[in-house]
Amino acid sequence: MARAAAARPADTPPPLPLLPKRRGIELALLVGAVLISVCGYLVVGLARGHALPGGAVRYGAGLAGLALLAHLAVRFRAPYADPLLLPTAVLLNGLGLVLIFRLDLDTPADHAAPTQLMWSTVGVGLFIAVVVLLRDHRVLQRYAYLCAALALLLMAAPILFPAINGAKIWIRIAGFSIQPGEFAKVLITIFFAAYLAANRSALAHTGRRMGRLRLPTGRVLGPIVAIWLISVAVLVLERDLGTSLLFFGIFVVLLYVATGRTGWIAVGLILAGVGAAAVGTLEPHVHSRVEDWQHPFAGIAAGRGPGQLAQSLFAFAAGGMLGTGLGQGHSYLIGFAMKSDFILATYGEELGLAGLTALFLLYALLVARGYRAALGLRDPFGSLLAVGLAALPALQVFVIAGGVTGLIPLTGMAMPFLAQGGSSVVTNWIIIALLLRISDRARTPRPEGGGAGNGSGSGLGGVVGSPVRSGAAGNGAGSRSGVVSGSRGGAGAGASSGSSGSSSGSPEGSLVAQDGGSDAGFGARSWVVGFLKPTRSQTPTRSQARTQPRSRNQPPTAPPPASADDAASPEAGR
Repeated sequence: MARAAAARPADTPPPLPLLPKRRGIELALLVGAVLISVCGYLVVGLARGHALPGGAVRYGAGLAGLALLAHLAVRFRAPYADPLLLPTAVLLNGLGLVLIFRLDLDTPADHAAPTQLMWSTVGVGLFIAVVVLLRDHRVLQRYAYLCAALALLLMAAPILFPAINGAKIWIRIAGFSIQPGEFAKVLITIFFAAYLAANRSALAHTGRRMGRLRLPTGRVLGPIVAIWLISVAVLVLERDLGTSLLFFGIFVVLLYVATGRTGWIAVGLILAGVGAAAVGTLEPHVHSRVEDWQHPFAGIAAGRGPGQLAQSLFAFAAGGMLGTGLGQGHSYLIGFAMKSDFILATYGEELGLAGLTALFLLYALLVARGYRAALGLRDPFGSLLAVGLAALPALQVFVIAGGVTGLIPLTGMAMPFLAQGGSSVVTNWIIIALLLRISDRARTPRPEGGGAGNGSGSGLGGVVGSPVRSGAAGNGAGSRSGVVSGSRGGAGAGASSGSSGSSSGSPEGSLVAQDGGSDAGFGARSWVVGFLKPTRSQTPTRSQARTQPRSRNQPPTAPPPASADDAASPEAGR
């Protein structure tokens, strides 16, 4: 060891230790998730029929098979992915199947559990396809505007179809129905991440200052206002409060993360509040939900009996601390939406406050691991995409839980993995697949001496994070855009161009080289969560460069040696 250390130059950092893959931990957690779900299925059968349910073996084998296939895909195609994301998703999906099966016993004419298991199979199939086919998440950045166009098309499509339960959020053809807004939320998140990764400097450092808030120029602010108008238009035309709040909330979250300016949160809340108040007053369907939220027991006082929200509140109250037990509640009195919008009321009644706390902790774990993946990445697009995808279930759980508990007006959204709905469960599995792919990129060890980055970038196609196809090491200080994109992390992208070694000519080598170059200017600790202020760039200005003459025969200054920040982020190994 001493001889090897003496042979290594003094300025060369020691090689990074290999991070554990933790696929064995993931497999053990998957076994536990499947066993918990199967035990819940058995408990429901014993509580209602005093005998083991007949489909227990089929249900357990199906869920275990899906979990095993997903695990094998991750083990061989994303070996360094986060080991907690997949078990958490399997447990949530299994608990949702248990609750739907329990509610099927009270509605013999409408058995939704087999259909939900079929949609879960489709979701796991798409999960495997994303993990296997999507080798690098930065490929999605090239199709940002295509994703935006498809998202707008999917959002507008239900307007042409008749309303279901008062809202136009479904497309129903020949008995087959789909909710396109669920798929649109993933596409719009990809576009938001790409747009903000390309314009973060303009949003944070240019424009006119009003108090503590800096308003960007009209060219940069235009898309923000357009997104707000689109969300209000969705609310007006489709009468869907939940989708509007979700889309606009995701954009405000990503805007705050990209700029670190808390004033954008205040602006977003004001705009969302003004739009929701105006439409809630003028649109009859939304106005009726607001009235039910303000007066949940008005039906009882008028002699019409309790409404859905009142029955939901009664269910939570009956559950108490530990619940009535699986299969022993009366949440079926809620009515037609008990398996979708109000399935959380069934969970709260039969598992109590303790069960609700455990459920919310599972969702919090899912969101936290997504944020952990964002902290381990170097490219701005990947970090923003991970934050946006992790924020989707967080906002969705808040909107749904707030609606069924009377905190905010009711919306027509589905609880992630828990509620009945094929579009919802398929989309959530795609989100988990993308987060796993991003976490694998964040935790994968980078080869020592891994090439140089290119600091240049133009538009969305050439922003930081796009592959460098040349495969050669870059020399010099890089272009002006490269310096700007790298300045906030302390070490500019242009300064790190041509740092050490040379990348191979293959796309994989160029992507690894890019991680060591321009992406190094945006370290995970500098901006990704928006809590730390960006450090001032050490790159000399034009005037300073002119006052420092250089001999004609003097070679350009060599870039500084690689520092500890050029290594893999310590957050990636957790």
